[in-house]
Amino acid sequence: MSPNVACEIPERGRASPPHVTVSTELIPGPRWRAAYPLGEPPDDEAVGPLVTSRRTGRNSLELSALCSLTDAGRRSAGAVGHALKLGVRARWFAGDDVYSGRELRRSMREFGLGYAVGASHTYTVTDGTGRRWKSHQMINKVLPHQWMRMQTGHGTKGTREYDWAWLDVRADDTPNGHGDDGTSVLVARRHRYTGEISFFRCWSAEDVTLAQLVEVICRRWRIEETFQLGKTFTGLDEGQVTCWNSWMRWSLFSLVASAVLALTTAATTTTSPAGPAHLVPLTCPELVRLLRAFVLTPSVRDAEHILHWMAWRRRHQAIARACHQRRHALQDQP
Repeated sequence: MSPNVACEIPERGRASPPHVTVSTELIPGPRWRAAYPLGEPPDDEAVGPLVTSRRTGRNSLELSALCSLTDAGRRSAGAVGHALKLGVRARWFAGDDVYSGRELRRSMREFGLGYAVGASHTYTVTDGTGRRWKSHQMINKVLPHQWMRMQTGHGTKGTREYDWAWLDVRADDTPNGHGDDGTSVLVARRHRYTGEISFFRCWSAEDVTLAQLVEVICRRWRIEETFQLGKTFTGLDEGQVTCWNSWMRWSLFSLVASAVLALTTAATTTTSPAGPAHLVPLTCPELVRLLRAFVLTPSVRDAEHILHWMAWRRRHQAIARACHQRRHALQDQP
């Protein structure tokens, strides 16, 4: 019922290894669930979430699940459980606030995974004294000097940095037969300029640092990048999804194409110092332009013209990145 696309991503000393989709599952629409509670999927209302993973230096895979229906928790738990049974090794589950439900978090703990899921401003937590607070109220306990600025990644505009803080909260998702131990915290992320705050509910069976939780939280963004890659360049959202066979074929080919793009980009990317005189690393959009110009279709313009404008775009992206970095450095001066 669910095709699997898996590929091994070798370590190349990169700070952020490529990430690809390894599994997809069909989620039926509400009419199917009412009419066919135990049957095979019908010919309508089929949408599929994706489970993505990335290989880390510790030879493990970090999972993220994305789903769009009301039973997101149950379906996501099933997708993660299926991946674990197939031999995928993972330590963390990451998701946005759709996946902050208690049952899903309890399932992750039963699987032996830690989790880092988004939480809304009105999300209710319990402090160590047993008092219940909303997230936006709980964060008022953080003193100004307790916010820590950390890097969350690198983009075309330079290093992404946010202010982070965390507070201990009581776990409310302990599975039956499990001890009420581990690290349960509410993590807050504050934008360095606008002051906008986002919240995340996190749990780990072992002691963890705030930097480790920040790393897990930031990995959730990679599934958004995976969807963007699939929708923009491999037509993931352009296939016919009104019947089972067409959804299966189109989604599978789209995921394979996304994997090819990710691995090819990783194999051809070289690191170079940032600056106006250098180029940014080769990206998937530029790779697609090369394929369209020299492989997929006959070349409309000569090769020298295409390579000239590719270098021009990458050079100006490098200039923009350097300017943003200088601006950030000036903003951080006391």
